[in-house]
Amino acid sequence: MIISIDKDRCMGHGRCYAMAEALLTDDDEGFVAERGTSWDVPEGLTGQAEAAAGACPETAITVRDS
Repeated sequence: MIISIDKDRCMGHGRCYAMAEALLTDDDEGFVAERGTSWDVPEGLTGQAEAAAGACPETAITVRDS
């Protein structure tokens, strides 16, 4: 599974990193620190990735099969 975070859509609500503490972090401005990137979700964290995507009101997070 691959997770992607659109940096232009991210508004810093913080719901994603609250739902996926082992996968995402926040930066000094309150945005998800990983915005603007895509990467393979580590094994065992797919549920967190899906929860983070579902929690984002801006739909800035997408998850897809590798």
